[in-house]
Amino acid sequence: MRIFITGASGFVGGAAATYFAKGHEVLAMSRSDKSDAVIKTLGITPVRCSLGHVRAEDLKDVDVVIHSAAKVEEWGAWADYWAMNVGGTEQLLQVAKAAGVKTFIHIGTEASVFYGQSMRNIDETLPLALRSPYPYSRTKAHAEKAVMTANGDGFRTNSVRPRMIWGPGDKTILPVVLEMIETGRFLWVDGGKALTSTTHIDNLVHGIDLAIQNGKGGEAYFVTDDGTRSLRAFFTALTQTAGVTPPDKHMPGWLASLLARIIEGVWRLFGLKSTPPLTRFAADMMRREGTININKAKQELGYAPVISVKDGLAALSGA
Repeated sequence: MRIFITGASGFVGGAAATYFAKGHEVLAMSRSDKSDAVIKTLGITPVRCSLGHVRAEDLKDVDVVIHSAAKVEEWGAWADYWAMNVGGTEQLLQVAKAAGVKTFIHIGTEASVFYGQSMRNIDETLPLALRSPYPYSRTKAHAEKAVMTANGDGFRTNSVRPRMIWGPGDKTILPVVLEMIETGRFLWVDGGKALTSTTHIDNLVHGIDLAIQNGKGGEAYFVTDDGTRSLRAFFTALTQTAGVTPPDKHMPGWLASLLARIIEGVWRLFGLKSTPPLTRFAADMMRREGTININKAKQELGYAPVISVKDGLAALSGA
């Protein structure tokens, strides 16, 4: 197959590119010389374009698009989230369909159904949070809606939804938590007692592969690791792979959420560009349960984790 990937210089896209390059021709969106260099080290071909500005010739003879690029930061302007996550996805869908691409795999997220509620054993029947108060959640929800709507007329679309992606090459969880610990900003929300599902990068890439092979048109699929665990148990085990144990500082969830709203208000009032020390999205995600039922992926895709949490942690620690 000829596969085009967005976000290949990032964590998810890079892992997918490396995996599929072993048996397929892989092309990847690249916006700069720096991205070209990163992409070439993966053994794949960079294509100079950007979200919102992809041309039909960029996708010539492409069979599958894997769309992993997104604005994932927890802070920023609404317009920036919308332009990249929604506008970029819509334009890519249009040009992919026009170019004759057969399969479009969108990398979704459980955040697309999150509006601040507890998520206990959720599945794909939970509606998209199209009015979520969090920019990332709302725009990823609208992006997925566009993906699902585009399905049809020989153009198959699917969304693969991980939860809390981790593993080798992680740029968003372990490095961030370690930096927070180092700078004294880390604390447990509600003692870290909320239960969570997680998704090792190897399991996510396996889920993407299965979606390409077996996905039913216009369907979303949650893919996660085996079992669930508390945020405290998982983050402690994860940071200990780097020889670091989190401090025991903690704050009630309601207070963390309230403080986050106050802090965000101050940042907006003074037009500060830096990321606040605490955001509503982070506080609310940490205080709410996030456990996921993956029966649909098991039944329709034949999905099962290819690596356990125990083995994934051992590999990270070098054990």
